Amino acid sequence: MEIEPRETMRALPGFLQTSLTLLTGKPLSGQRPPRWSPTYHLVAAVTAMLVGTGGAAAAWTAGAWWLLAVPPGWCVTLHGMRNLRMMVFHQCSHRNMYRHRRTDTAIGRAVAALLVIQNFQRYGREHVADHHAVHHMTLRDPTVQAFLIGLGLRAGMTRAQMWRRVLGRIVSPVFHARFAVSRARSFWSRAAPGERATAVALYGGALAATGATGTWAAFLVAWCVPLVPLFQVSNTLRLCVKHTFPPAGLEPRRGRDYFAGLTNAIFIGEAAPVGGRPRDWCRWAARMLCVHVPSRYLVLTGDTVVHDYHHRYPTARDWYDYLFARQRDLDAGHRGWPPYRHVWGLVPAIDLVFDSLRAADPDEYHVGRIAAVSSREIFAAFDD
Repeated sequence: MEIEPRETMRALPGFLQTSLTLLTGKPLSGQRPPRWSPTYHLVAAVTAMLVGTGGAAAAWTAGAWWLLAVPPGWCVTLHGMRNLRMMVFHQCSHRNMYRHRRTDTAIGRAVAALLVIQNFQRYGREHVADHHAVHHMTLRDPTVQAFLIGLGLRAGMTRAQMWRRVLGRIVSPVFHARFAVSRARSFWSRAAPGERATAVALYGGALAATGATGTWAAFLVAWCVPLVPLFQVSNTLRLCVKHTFPPAGLEPRRGRDYFAGLTNAIFIGEAAPVGGRPRDWCRWAARMLCVHVPSRYLVLTGDTVVHDYHHRYPTARDWYDYLFARQRDLDAGHRGWPPYRHVWGLVPAIDLVFDSLRAADPDEYHVGRIAAVSSREIFAAFDD
């Protein structure tokens, strides 16, 4: 019987185990969780953005060899942005961050203004009504619309065709320009007055400060690069692993078995070469650091690795303890739900989704059957 990849890492020193759990998204059997809280995730995300932006701006201003520190600064900033969006903003939309409506709404609106994403009220309404209800993974689901219209993917395409189309999108300046404009329009459209005022204050103040100090270049490099192209690349890759499409002819399209079958966990990493030679361990460490750490830190941030738990329990009180909450539910027998499913690695997870779209019913997922949707709404759906 093959040993589960995370268990092979048990042979490594104990002081590495918490980091390995955070990286892989999979706790060891019997491992104790860290003391997380909603406030911890909020503060950690904001701190990452401040540290990353400040570091990149300082490195850019210093010039010379310090410019090598700019990309790491981008990575830290992007990580904070994505955690703020994928955990904090998302939980606020479910009124589940602090479970206090006014507090969650205020935080959600502030995040929308800072990151220039779909305004909080509209996102919350569409996310709960169309993504978490009977329309999940139908043509009414914003995620499906983003696949078919935003990325131009089609049922019946081969895996290679889908990869070429997605990679072509994320290196296309036109794609990023349209994406950025749609984000701004999606935010401003129907945004609450306070939401708009926050955006004007934040970006008006930033532009005034950069104009007065002559630090336009530092602002554009340190903040706008992570905010626009890097955020959108991460966004697009994340979209490609969220949910699988139901196969043609699958019935019935309801119940826990059906909905659980459309989402799986995505663990990051690979089995350690227990008993292997030193060069095997060096190869494993290099792949973990150079392939899997970027996948986790920049794309599958926060609780996105265990998104299946969220779709089973969208308003779980222990959402902030996401990795261990899923493991506890798994160990307890998943309480009336079918067994959990998972895949190891970002690329295999994308392949799984692409293969599911290839096997989906072309008539059911024909783009011509989607009612008129603006580009603003499509690109906003990339992070639904």
